[in-house]
Amino acid sequence: MSAAFPAPRLRRLARRPARPLRPGGRDGRDGADEARQERCDLCSEPLPADHRHLLDLHAGAVSCACRACALLFDRQEAGGAHYRLLPRRRLRLGGDGIDDTLWASLGVPVGLAFFTRGGTSGEVTACCPSPLGLLRSPVAPDRWREAEASVPALATLADDVEALLVDRSQGAREHWIVPLDDCYRLAAVVREHWKGLGGGPEVRRRVEDFFHRLADGAPADGRPTTEPSPTDSRPGT
Repeated sequence: MSAAFPAPRLRRLARRPARPLRPGGRDGRDGADEARQERCDLCSEPLPADHRHLLDLHAGAVSCACRACALLFDRQEAGGAHYRLLPRRRLRLGGDGIDDTLWASLGVPVGLAFFTRGGTSGEVTACCPSPLGLLRSPVAPDRWREAEASVPALATLADDVEALLVDRSQGAREHWIVPLDDCYRLAAVVREHWKGLGGGPEVRRRVEDFFHRLADGAPADGRPTTEPSPTDSRPGT
């Protein structure tokens, strides 16, 4: 397994609470807030709280995008082999889809993980949030085929930009298809709040809150989604 954490902006996002925009100024902020506001990584335009993200396929890093730049990459072919716009589909899967035997066969030693499929290689990678960042390991192709046979929705997983997110720790049974930035946010929460050897009760509470917000149909950082996308779907749709 290797450790990496490629999303410093999402780490900062996980540390601060959602805050509504205030009247005044082109972006609804003024004074010191204007200076601290995040900006688009492509054009430096000020960003709203519910901005989209792009995945840099070369670096494996997530970049913030304003609405105009997000629209430029709203089709898979638009970014070529460099950028992909992260979707907004959040789909809760049946809790019985991945049973204990199948989960054990995927070779993940912990209860919290997400899985992505590379568009170029077709390889599936398991990523486990930890206090060190993301611990990554490959999933055997035959084991993933078993998972797809058991949970047909996994065959619809978008390469690179979507993930199967699973929480089976401490009795939880959460199985979701989510955008990759949701997974990075969760990894940021784990890294920020982990205490001691076992993580501690605070990190567990934060993880549970994360999934509660998913179940409520809200983005994983608790901020409202106001910008619809042709690829959007919500839990239960």
